[in-house]
Amino acid sequence: MAQIPVISSIISPEYLAEFVIDRYGFDGNTKCQVLKTGINHSYLIITPDNKFVLRIYYRNWRTESEIDEEIKLLEYLKANHISVSHPIKDIIGNYIQKIDAVEGERFIVLFSFAEGQSIRTPSEQICHSLGELMARIHQLTVNRTVERTTYTSTTLVSWALELAKDHFTTSSPEMQYFARASSRITAEFDSADQNELRYGTVHLDLWYENMKVRDETEITIFDFDNCGNGWLFLDIAYSLMLLFKNEPDKRNYNQKKESLLRGYKSINAISMEEERLLPYGGLAIWLHYTGVHVQRFDDFSNQFLSEEFLKYWIHTVDQWMEFNGIEI
Repeated sequence: MAQIPVISSIISPEYLAEFVIDRYGFDGNTKCQVLKTGINHSYLIITPDNKFVLRIYYRNWRTESEIDEEIKLLEYLKANHISVSHPIKDIIGNYIQKIDAVEGERFIVLFSFAEGQSIRTPSEQICHSLGELMARIHQLTVNRTVERTTYTSTTLVSWALELAKDHFTTSSPEMQYFARASSRITAEFDSADQNELRYGTVHLDLWYENMKVRDETEITIFDFDNCGNGWLFLDIAYSLMLLFKNEPDKRNYNQKKESLLRGYKSINAISMEEERLLPYGGLAIWLHYTGVHVQRFDDFSNQFLSEEFLKYWIHTVDQWMEFNGIEI
């Protein structure tokens, strides 16, 4: 019987337990369980004396060279004492593994386990600590580039808008907002004073589910799957936008925002031009992920991506812009 084509498969945890025992020399009692299925699939690896996270990249989501660039960045940050979930070599010194899944070749990387909790509504102290950590990362990544996507108004928003046009009714108020936002972001980014904007490698997805917190001051960042090149203010902008979204009391949000910025500025200066563009950075990345949702509809977003979801999605970011005194 001919093999039936498959879009995406969930690899058996039992198979992966044997896989890591063989490839990494782990104890024979090592266990594996599904941690999260999403853009990529993550598994928790439990040995008798340690824990790890195994990421299996979706087929054709990232090239081997793109994953290698992510690994090099993480190794660079780790070597400079930045608290990140870092890649682990196998017994012969390789970071990237390959398996022949039903749908075709997929890449695998093992990462250190980030201890702590994911905190949706962080305290002011956590926000200050996050600002400090982000600033230390940016100290290392400023003027540094990776062989991955360069994030501009085109690759962030224009790209996402074109994908969304094929999925949503273009005449809807939400899609009209999307189009206006794309034009506004392009105009703001193009007219910005480039001399006042720091450029380098960015994470682009710094939100609470991509970091673990211990004792309010120890933060470990992970999931650099979307890292690329761009203005450093983008990372600050998206963190603030997600903080705004998850904090119902906007007076508390303002205090937490100031705490995050104070933490950042205690290590790195932020120019007035960067601060001015923070609302637009949050808007751009939020809309960018709409494009990712459309791009990965078949295997990731089909359970939620609808016209109703788009209403919620656009309303959320419109609230952010209105709070910052900007009408789109």
